[in-house]
Amino acid sequence: MGGQSGASGRVSSQNGGAGEDLFHFVMIKPSHYDDEGYVIQWIRSAIPSNTLAALNGLAEAAVQRKVLGPGVEIRLHTFDETNRRVRPDRIIRMIRRSGGRALIGLVGVQSNQFPRAVDLARPFLAARLPVMIGGFHVSGCLAMLPEMPPEMRAAQDMGIAFFAGEAEEGRLDQVFRDAWHGTLQPLYNYMDALPNLEGEPPPILPAQHLVRTSGSLSSIDLGRGCPYQCSFCTIINVQGRKSRVRSPDDLERIVRENYAQGIKRFFITDDNFARNKAWEPLFDRLILLREQEKMKLGFTIQVDTLCHKIPGFVEKAARAGVRRVFIGLENINPDNLIGAKKHQNKITEYRTMIQAWRDAGAITYAGYIIGFPGDTKESVLRDVEIIKRELPLDILEFFFLTPLPGSEDHKTLFGKGVWMDPDLNKYDLNHRVAHHPRMSDTEWEDAYRSAWDAYYTPEHIRTILRRVAANPKGRLKTTLTTILWFTLMVRYEGVHPLEGGAFRLKFRRDRRHGMPVESRFVFYPRYAAETLRKASQYLRFYLPIRRMLKAVASAPDRLAYRDLAITPPDAEEFEELDLYKATAGGQGALVRMRRLQKAAAGD
Repeated sequence: MGGQSGASGRVSSQNGGAGEDLFHFVMIKPSHYDDEGYVIQWIRSAIPSNTLAALNGLAEAAVQRKVLGPGVEIRLHTFDETNRRVRPDRIIRMIRRSGGRALIGLVGVQSNQFPRAVDLARPFLAARLPVMIGGFHVSGCLAMLPEMPPEMRAAQDMGIAFFAGEAEEGRLDQVFRDAWHGTLQPLYNYMDALPNLEGEPPPILPAQHLVRTSGSLSSIDLGRGCPYQCSFCTIINVQGRKSRVRSPDDLERIVRENYAQGIKRFFITDDNFARNKAWEPLFDRLILLREQEKMKLGFTIQVDTLCHKIPGFVEKAARAGVRRVFIGLENINPDNLIGAKKHQNKITEYRTMIQAWRDAGAITYAGYIIGFPGDTKESVLRDVEIIKRELPLDILEFFFLTPLPGSEDHKTLFGKGVWMDPDLNKYDLNHRVAHHPRMSDTEWEDAYRSAWDAYYTPEHIRTILRRVAANPKGRLKTTLTTILWFTLMVRYEGVHPLEGGAFRLKFRRDRRHGMPVESRFVFYPRYAAETLRKASQYLRFYLPIRRMLKAVASAPDRLAYRDLAITPPDAEEFEELDLYKATAGGQGALVRMRRLQKAAAGD
């Protein structure tokens, strides 16, 4: 390919040259395919793309600075394929009508989205429009592997350029200039120079995107990087282990800009907000906006299991408007956690930590990974029952242990030549892509499905609701809505809840490259039947759960409800909990805790 991307990006205008001083930047956040090869897409998706928002914010700043010169107009076009159909043919026609030059950016591309990104690139390349792919797959592979993997080399041979790293500190400006001059390079690799975030343009999405998400929320990244060493994680190898943060002024600006559009709910996408070194001034600014200016703001954050030990963290989070908390629980067997280098998780802190968030009125979510070397189907289901009985979690979401490109696990298996599924579309944490040392492939897959079924039984849903109803700060209806979302997505849509949405869309021609386009006489009747069947299943599940909610909410003794999980821990209970008795690692954790308590008492 030489030193260029293979396409100048220049197109003629039907208006006789009126677009000669025009540059189009098309940003597309791709989805990925379901098991039948159709794009996973919804009328409303669950979570807005922060990468799309971040890149759009940088691009808007480049427009304002006129980085291509005072005589060049830059037009921005944004597409989130999870909630909006992407039609390359229409985008190409739009660019040709306008004239000028263009760059097609496939942004925030994760490993499971890479095949779809390449398929979207094909028609643009055929139209001689330059295409660039960036995101965690590109960055993670270049950060961790000795050479570019085959799928990236094949994409580069097609004419696709890559961007690795982050685009702040003027890096996007350089890409614009190269694309404008027809000198786009095949690779922009910034992995060794992670940028400062303070003062950089904050993430922002046009209003039409935000209304396409469930509940109309936006996303913000206030910090990047994580200090821990979890072997299954890609964050530490793509965004680094040093905390890089935005300022309170950056935060206030993005909140105000979104608030003016009617957006009051935000997902803070920091992988671990508790390790953002500026967490307190950021919370203080939100507290100021909420308490002095009476702005009705709500936030979702991601934290680790030791965040409650940071003085004032949970209390200030509640005052700042944190209403949902994702917790990296991952497992309740210390041996599994240590094997994955997740040394920071102390199971003796789990109950205290979750109860602290419960007391603050937050809905708690926890991730749980299935497939650590010590797991069996029996041990997984045993652990799920322990969690149900002894930990006051609201939402538990399950993942396959997945060697994601960019993680240490992937690098290790790759180096040893161990089999990993070659189909990147499956690397969504919802599919098995490796073999397990103790379980057969079928057993591992069955353990994953059975864990979902075991946690979200009608009996346990009632227990969760009763716990929430017993909390004066509990949000009963919101908790139930979230439970419904998680249950319905897994049970009836076959996708992980984090990639779910409201009303599944399918388009006959939007099928994976190499798979046949089905006859309309086959596709449309089946799609209609699927939709009606799922609607019926939704209704059959919802109606009894709704009756359950009414019964729990109207119970005269709702505030008096108690069970083991929501009973404050005391010194005697540790000897009785299965959390510590069921595994050798749990017993060892209890011994270590007793030793520390004894030493502290001696002091």
